[in-house]
Amino acid sequence: MSTTLPRIAITPGEPAGVGPDIVLQLAQQALPAHLIVLADPALLKQRATALGLSVQLHLLSLSAIKSALAPLPQPGHLYVLPIRVSQPVECGLLNPDNAEYVLESLRQAAQGCLNQHFDALVTGPVHKGVINEASRFQISEPVFTGHTEFLAEQAGIKQVVMMLATKDLRVALVTTHLPLSQVSAAITSARLEDVIRILHFDLQKKFHISNPHILVCGLNPHAGEGGHLGQEEILTIIPTLDKLRAEGLELTGPVSADTAFTDTALSDIDVVLAMYHDQGLPVLKQRGFGQAINITLGLPFIRTSVDHGTALALAGTGQASSNSLQFALQTAISLSR
Repeated sequence: MSTTLPRIAITPGEPAGVGPDIVLQLAQQALPAHLIVLADPALLKQRATALGLSVQLHLLSLSAIKSALAPLPQPGHLYVLPIRVSQPVECGLLNPDNAEYVLESLRQAAQGCLNQHFDALVTGPVHKGVINEASRFQISEPVFTGHTEFLAEQAGIKQVVMMLATKDLRVALVTTHLPLSQVSAAITSARLEDVIRILHFDLQKKFHISNPHILVCGLNPHAGEGGHLGQEEILTIIPTLDKLRAEGLELTGPVSADTAFTDTALSDIDVVLAMYHDQGLPVLKQRGFGQAINITLGLPFIRTSVDHGTALALAGTGQASSNSLQFALQTAISLSR
């Protein structure tokens, strides 16, 4: 039977972490969407038992998703597109043999979104280290730098934008998971222009902000201090911003990152654009850790994610919070509509 409710794919991520836990917690609620979890059913049953949660799993094939969903989701019920782990999972214990399972769930979820089987994708936390450890021996990807880059590759997109959001702050990044020594060379005029255009477009299209106001951080302390603390602002950032302002984009900056997040600076801003990962995200996570989400802009489908890691020590204990996953799901549902 068909349904008008959005179909949201969920990948729990690292099987030894809290991803399965928080997905099962979420499934206890009445939700205005169909959740389809790409995971191992045996793992979910095992974790539900450890947490003392009652859940009824309904196994689906990708081809049957649109026709097999009930009219209304029921608390305690969960649709599962089965993907099997290679080795038994022990809470908190990483196993490189299961890295391919994590990547396969992401591949199938991305493909399902591209083929419109799903209306959006919500991802749980992965462990980059164990995936890259496994890549030396068995999996096809030589380097895994994160969800953002992996999903861009799956979609055939060269440039995407990583944006994290709390209820009152959005922070986007020009560069994502790069060593600090490589950041300056990565900030080219072409890259900065592409990022700002994607950010502007998706804030209009997905968030319905008619004329987004973007606050752009400088790269160097004091935004370069007129060239005395670095040349990147003068040579790259300012000319690029001036070019885009001439086209009508509302851009402020470059501003010194140490004052970009004051209440006065943020008073009429829709998003802050930071030059690198740890320039903007510590502030956002301090303001709303566990209540923030990650949104990938520029993809041909909607993808949101939790803002936290695998929390291996909490797996199977019942102490993990599903708040970030709840916010990620709510955002995915809203954007998909």
